[in-house]
Amino acid sequence: MMKTQEMQDHNDNLNKWDNYYFDICKTVAKNSSCLSRQIGAIMVYDKSIVSTGYNGPPRGVPMCDKRWELDDAMCAKAGFEENTTTPEHVQGVCPRYVSEMGFASGEGLEWCVAGHAERNVLINAARAGIKTRNRKVYMDCGVPCTPCLVELINAGIEEIIITKFQYYDQSAQYLLENSNIKVRLYTHHCEHRNIIPKTVLRTEKDGFCPDCGLFLGT
Repeated sequence: MMKTQEMQDHNDNLNKWDNYYFDICKTVAKNSSCLSRQIGAIMVYDKSIVSTGYNGPPRGVPMCDKRWELDDAMCAKAGFEENTTTPEHVQGVCPRYVSEMGFASGEGLEWCVAGHAERNVLINAARAGIKTRNRKVYMDCGVPCTPCLVELINAGIEEIIITKFQYYDQSAQYLLENSNIKVRLYTHHCEHRNIIPKTVLRTEKDGFCPDCGLFLGT
């Protein structure tokens, strides 16, 4: 078992590298053309970045606010004329957030063509012939959605480091608690600064540290 000073030194070193990687994640995210939110992810091995990814439409596909000029079905859904010039009020807006589409928050994902950052970091590694097994993935977002977690697990990712103690969907919790992938919450705000056991990974609620997710009791 590490002594107190050894643990402090370990945590300080871990926090230093985490800060470095997440600064790069934020830079990678700036390349995203997603109109909803920008997320970056990086794959790390032996303190070297071996792949990066950000969310957005596939290579060569126009930004989503241009889809109104190309997709008759989406225009029909919103009640716009077919092949219309992009209406001014929807320019720069995710189609799911356009009032005419009629979606509440979290709805309309069937119209989203963006790949998630953590999925793209795997795809970009494969495209370049880079191994993914036993690598770590940093991402400036909460717990990945179920499909992305399935891919991260099957790709052999050893650990994911995230910024929010928040689940995207219910099955993500099941996958984390019943797989070998490790998960750690990046934070330099609270005093806990530890690796969070999977048994305390729960939806945000009273009794948990809002920064690292550690269960503190009621």
